[in-house]
Amino acid sequence: MSNTSNSFTTLCSPPPPSSLTPMVSMLDTAAEQLMVHRDFQTAFDTCDRALQSLYNVEEEDNRCAELKAGFCILGIQALAEMNHWHDVLSWVLQQYEHHEKIPAKIMQMCILLYSKVEEPAGIQEAARVWLHCLSNSRVAGFGTVAELYLLHVLLPLGQIEEAREMIVGEVGSCAFTEEQRQMALDVVEEKEHCSHEPPLNPTSNQSSEIPSPLASPQGAVFHKLEAMLRFFYRKLVVTGSGSFLLHKVCLIAVLLYMLLIRIDPALPSSFLWISKLHQLLKQMWRAMFAPYYQALNHNKGL
Repeated sequence: MSNTSNSFTTLCSPPPPSSLTPMVSMLDTAAEQLMVHRDFQTAFDTCDRALQSLYNVEEEDNRCAELKAGFCILGIQALAEMNHWHDVLSWVLQQYEHHEKIPAKIMQMCILLYSKVEEPAGIQEAARVWLHCLSNSRVAGFGTVAELYLLHVLLPLGQIEEAREMIVGEVGSCAFTEEQRQMALDVVEEKEHCSHEPPLNPTSNQSSEIPSPLASPQGAVFHKLEAMLRFFYRKLVVTGSGSFLLHKVCLIAVLLYMLLIRIDPALPSSFLWISKLHQLLKQMWRAMFAPYYQALNHNKGL
C-alpha cells in the first residue's frame, strides 16, 4: 500500500473496531485510486458509496466522524479534478445536512476551491452561516476559516462593510487576537482605498500626450534627429551632385529613428513623429530630383 494511503489510515488510530475496518480499507482504496491511478470518477464513487454506508453508524463515534471527513476530503478533490466544482457544496451538504455541521477543514477546502475557480459567491452564504454558529467558534480551525472567508470571499466580492463588521464583531473576537484584528482592519482599509481610486484611462492619457510630445524626454532626442536630417538636406541642396545618395540618407534616417526614438509605430503618440520624419524625407527627395524633373519637362516642351 502506498504512503499516501497510509497517511489516510492514520486518521483512524488506535486500531478501529471490527465494524469500521471495511471503511478504513475503502478509504485506503479511494486514496490510491485518486492519487496513484488518477481515476477520479472511480475514487469519487468509492467515497460516495462509503459515505452511504456510514450514514447509519452512530454519530457519537469520533472515529466515524474522522472517516466521514476523510471520504469527503477525497471526494471534493475528485470532483475538483473532474471540473465538477459546482457540485461540491451540494454534495457535502448531502453528508452533513446543515452548513454549520460541516467540519472546519472541509469548509476551508470549499472556500479555497470556490476562490480558485473565481466563484467566491458560491460559498459565501455557507461560510457566513458556519462562522456565526457559536458552537463552531470553539473548534480547531475556526480562525483559519474566518481568515479565508475574509481574504478569499468578502474582499474579492467587495463586501467591505461586512468584512469590517466581522472583524470587530463576535466572529473576529473569537477568531483573531487584538493584533490580528488590527492587521485585518488595515487590509480592509487598503482594499477600500484601492476600490475608491479612479480607474486609469489610457485613451485620455494618450490623447493628452499627443498635442505636446516634445514635453517628454523623447522631445529632446527628436530635436537632435531633426537637426541631423536637416543637415543632410542642406548638403543635398548645396551639392546637387548626388554625392549623398538618397538610399544611404534614407537608411541613415531610419536607423537613427529606430535607435534613438524606439517607439511603437502602432501607438497614437508615434503618429506625429512618423509624420515629421516623412516630411523631411519628402523635402530631401524634392531637393535631389526636382531639378532633374524640371529639366526633363523643359526638354519635352521643346
